Amino acid sequence: MNVVYFAWVRERIGLPQETVQTSAATVADLVAELRAREDRYATAFADTSALRVALDQELADFDAPLAGVREVAFFPPMTGG
Repeated sequence: MNVVYFAWVRERIGLPQETVQTSAATVADLVAELRAREDRYATAFADTSALRVALDQELADFDAPLAGVREVAFFPPMTGG
């Protein structure tokens, strides 16, 4: 699956996107796998309450299932005005 990182998540990980082979059932499981990879991932995903996630460009929760998902995007909350 394609994993995309935006804003400070991209800066901390050092990649805009990557293809990930995963057996994760949920977004939270994927985050746990990514955290275990390297310190830069652990730092980026240290506080998931400061992150939002989209599955195939639809906002989702961290307990959302990944079955059939092609793209996961992580980004900080956005404000507008």
